[in-house]
Amino acid sequence: MGTKRRQFTPEFKLETVRLADGSEKPLSRVAREVGIRPSMLRSWKRQAESRAGLTPRDVFPGNGKLTSSEEEIRQLRLELEQVKQERNFLKKATV
Repeated sequence: MGTKRRQFTPEFKLETVRLADGSEKPLSRVAREVGIRPSMLRSWKRQAESRAGLTPRDVFPGNGKLTSSEEEIRQLRLELEQVKQERNFLKKATV
C-alpha cells in the first residue's frame, strides 16, 4: 500500500518562505530543517513571489481550487452564458 502524501497549510508554506527569505542560511538547509525538499521550497517561494499581496489562501489555493478572483470570473462567465441563452430564447419566442 502506498504512503499518504503530506499536505501543508497555506500558512505553513508562507511562514516557511518568510523563514527562508529572512535567513542567512542556504535555502537547502532551511528546507532540511523544516522537513521538506529544497525543490518544494523553491517552488513555494516562486509561487509566493508571483502572487505577492494576496491572502495566504489565494497564494496557495490548493489542488484544483481557484483563487477568489478566478472563482469570481468563473461565476460571472457562467451567469453571462445563462443570460445569453435566456436572451436567445426570448428572441425566438417573439418571432
